[in-house]
Amino acid sequence: MEVKILSAKFDIEDSHKLEIAKQHGAYATIDKLFAMKPEEVIEEVKNSGLRGRGGAGFPAGVKWGFLPKGTGKPVYLAVNSDESEPATFKDRYILVKDPHMMIEGIIICSYAIGSHDTYIYIRGEYTSQVKALQAAIDEAYEAGYLGKTVAGHDFKLEVTVHRGAGAYVCGEETGLLESIEGKKGQPRAKPPFPAVSGLYGCPTIINNVQSIASLPFILEKGAEAYKAYGTEKSSGTHLFGISGHVEKPGMYELPLGLPLLEVVEKVAGGVWKGRKLKGVIPGGSSTPVLTPEEAKTVTLDYESMAEHKTMFGSGGIVVLDETVDMVKLVENLIYFYHHESCGQCTPCREGLGWMLKIIKKVVRGEGEMSDIDLLSELCDNIEMKTVCVLSAACTMPVRSYLTKFRHEFDAYVSEGASTAAANQE
Repeated sequence: MEVKILSAKFDIEDSHKLEIAKQHGAYATIDKLFAMKPEEVIEEVKNSGLRGRGGAGFPAGVKWGFLPKGTGKPVYLAVNSDESEPATFKDRYILVKDPHMMIEGIIICSYAIGSHDTYIYIRGEYTSQVKALQAAIDEAYEAGYLGKTVAGHDFKLEVTVHRGAGAYVCGEETGLLESIEGKKGQPRAKPPFPAVSGLYGCPTIINNVQSIASLPFILEKGAEAYKAYGTEKSSGTHLFGISGHVEKPGMYELPLGLPLLEVVEKVAGGVWKGRKLKGVIPGGSSTPVLTPEEAKTVTLDYESMAEHKTMFGSGGIVVLDETVDMVKLVENLIYFYHHESCGQCTPCREGLGWMLKIIKKVVRGEGEMSDIDLLSELCDNIEMKTVCVLSAACTMPVRSYLTKFRHEFDAYVSEGASTAAANQE
């Protein structure tokens, strides 16, 4: 069931070092790349069906095609390595285990879009990842893969690592750009979109680490080889981080389109301790929860998730067993998003704070039935009424818990906090 494309070198000792990476194929696509025209590279990526692996799932090659022609301005590439979505840990594996794969992908993307400057935006707390990444970049410069002539070809490329300060909202692409520019990390109103006016007001492409790291395989093997994995509309493989109440939590590279519960059972060892499944968070904390009944018919691709009114997200799958208190889970969820709000938009800044007060009141056993209804109403009034989708990242999952596990919230009101909590044990 597992596939080794992105993770091909993960189990090789010292695979993060250039010498070892080259022995296993790193930078093998460079000569082929420069024998192609940039538009041919873009077309190959379009044909592969590669979709953005940061969560939105927008086709990568199509995004590249949005860049305006003949502006006279420099074109920038920004690689999003903020990875702040709770339960998500795929990009960090790439940076530590195979950073040269991503650097090779950066070269491919930069040539295709005509960019000579790349900024890798990484969450500031990721100290070990930063060290591994910077060491690999230094090796690439020394070996001539970066700098004034990429591998001896007439193409200049500079790569800079920019550390953030630990803000979830800077995972949003325009908040990321603001942070790189030295401003407060607050998302911008769109349009204009970054492809037209991004970093320093110039055309900019922003791609996730995993998206960029997928490019060497596509260029080497071709679009059809990549499309051999996955489904018609969700092609390729994905690094899934499976955590929570399973016997074998971890990182697994799988083709898209597999049945969710089959992956939980066969890959992650099933629900731990012989307990029953209560729910599955399919793609990080911002995605609506699935009940066991819904999970039976979900497959791991963008279309199936949308049909079940949730999202593929970042591929961070969290398995919840029968002991989970969904009310306290929601309290934790709202606390996180309220804490991470940049405060720019009133519905998010004040609304999430109001939701937090209500859920805390319910957890204390002091809530009323009207409080549960008010939480649901606030979700409707906050969602999609802000500059970015941080507020929706809170309200969409909260609404799903309120709808699918309403009886647990009602129990906190009717039975009191201690009794309701005891019933979950």
